[in-house]
Amino acid sequence: MTRDEAYAILTEMTETESLLRHARTVELVMCALARHFGEDEEKFAVTGLLHDADYEKYPEKHPGIIVARLREMGQEEVAHAIAGHYTKWNVPRQSLLDKCIVAADELTGFIYAAALIRPTLIEGMNAKSVLKKLKTKSFAATVDREEVQKGAELLGWELRELIEFIIPVLESHKEELLLSSQ
Repeated sequence: MTRDEAYAILTEMTETESLLRHARTVELVMCALARHFGEDEEKFAVTGLLHDADYEKYPEKHPGIIVARLREMGQEEVAHAIAGHYTKWNVPRQSLLDKCIVAADELTGFIYAAALIRPTLIEGMNAKSVLKKLKTKSFAATVDREEVQKGAELLGWELRELIEFIIPVLESHKEELLLSSQ
């Protein structure tokens, strides 16, 4: 599956700008992780784009709808990664793709939210400020802090390392992501 094919599915199933932007941020982080580990960037991009594609229209069935559709299309590896992109769903994470989507999803969303409340947005953001915000349970309260930690652990990284990896990815796309203070 190409990135363009995945984007067409995403926009068919998702309408809200915030969820489309979340899909894009996770796609960008997944591409960067693929480059870092020498993996297939397009497969990682597709996984990032589609991981929440069915959430808006079918929240009670998420991620079952998109997983079934991907399996029908013969995209088993991407479908499996998306089926297990939340560790409490008890889908085994076997491949690096499976682990990276867990590492990218919740933390990328959290970093984005933390950037939005800063006067300079993503510019000049550092891991220390993100770690401090993670300790504030009332901030971005729907983000599962345990899941954020598990994502880093799945990669064998310290949480600080993963945050330091994600911030520059988002910063390099700050205009597109509406994270530029200019």
